[in-house]
Amino acid sequence: MHTLAAFAAVPHLHRALVVLAPGDDFLDGLEPPFLVAKCGGATRAQSVLNGLRALVAQGAQETDWVLVHDAARCLVTPAQITGLMDALAQDEVGGLLAHKLPDTLKREVNGRVAATLDRSDKWLAQTPQMFPLGLLRRALTQAGDQVTDESSAVEALGLAPRLVAGSAQNFKVTYPEDFALAEAVLRGREASGVTDRSKG
Repeated sequence: MHTLAAFAAVPHLHRALVVLAPGDDFLDGLEPPFLVAKCGGATRAQSVLNGLRALVAQGAQETDWVLVHDAARCLVTPAQITGLMDALAQDEVGGLLAHKLPDTLKREVNGRVAATLDRSDKWLAQTPQMFPLGLLRRALTQAGDQVTDESSAVEALGLAPRLVAGSAQNFKVTYPEDFALAEAVLRGREASGVTDRSKG
């Protein structure tokens, strides 16, 4: 619901589609501007591709921009979403929010450090990721089910998506300890008067 609130506060979005697994009734009754499509697949790529097809069935055009976001990144802000849209408005390819890698990066072999990698050009991919619908659909169709994000599929076409600086707070709630961290961030925003509808 935090994720949906952030997107609802972005005035330039025409429509938002929430892709759920078949039989998932948690968001039944969700009101506009949100639509629900119970067409989730076995992989992220399948779910996104099915979602794009659902958008086309709702009247979306090949040239329309689409933003794909992980609901588990529940700390994204309207300002970050708007910043991505503004940065890519005239881009021919599209791109994604990302965060420059702050930590030393190690390569591992059999549980031991095999090398320390240069981190100066490394970024952590985030979402939303924003591409023209037709381009993204073609990329996902050609890349197959195992790509882990939309940018990877577009890269496989020989294109170079733009990196737009995101935030360390736009992390994916994945591990048990992430829930406490996300709660702390949300409480901090509340205490400082920064809400889902603000520019924070």
